[in-house]
Amino acid sequence: MIAIIDYGVGNLFSLKSSLSYIGRDAVVTGDPDEIASCDGVILPGVGAFGDAAAKLRAGGLDGTIKAQARAGKPLLGICLGMQLLFERGFEYGEHPGLGLIPGEVTPIEPVIPKGYKTPHIGWNGLDFPLGRPRHPLFKYVKEGDSVYFVHSYHASRCEESIIASAEYGAPLTAAAAHGNVCGTQFHPEKSGPVGLNILRAFCEM
Repeated sequence: MIAIIDYGVGNLFSLKSSLSYIGRDAVVTGDPDEIASCDGVILPGVGAFGDAAAKLRAGGLDGTIKAQARAGKPLLGICLGMQLLFERGFEYGEHPGLGLIPGEVTPIEPVIPKGYKTPHIGWNGLDFPLGRPRHPLFKYVKEGDSVYFVHSYHASRCEESIIASAEYGAPLTAAAAHGNVCGTQFHPEKSGPVGLNILRAFCEM
């Protein structure tokens, strides 16, 4: 069973439907005991970093997520959920994250060339770091397979944790991992067969 954390942010039920499609049981829940009983945890999210982090803290779910990570349980953050895994975010001020992956979340606008639109919306191919083993999250994915992005911020100062990048006028962090904790800036649940294969791989971790 996979726990999809419900903290009032994110497209929870399309994610649950994607997991059902690949034959995986999932529950949308904000209950710490139910989360602890599951085999894996997914932290979704759309919106602003500071607001989402505050909602996690208000519900005590920040402690629950950290406890599950410390216990070695597979944890996947998606989009804003991935960003929250980092140490801090700089969206409308500076806000603390969960600190499960070293690095911070900063605007893409200073990084991408002038003329490129923000937010970055659309399909982009995945590039994997040279000289490193492919992360288990991508064991069913080929170099260049395309996934769907919607974001104005990205993970930075996290070079050692990057497991995939995508080109949008400049390389941007597409996915990162630290131990049993991983995250995708893109939406697997909106990325067709490639995204379903990524979710399948996560469930096997």
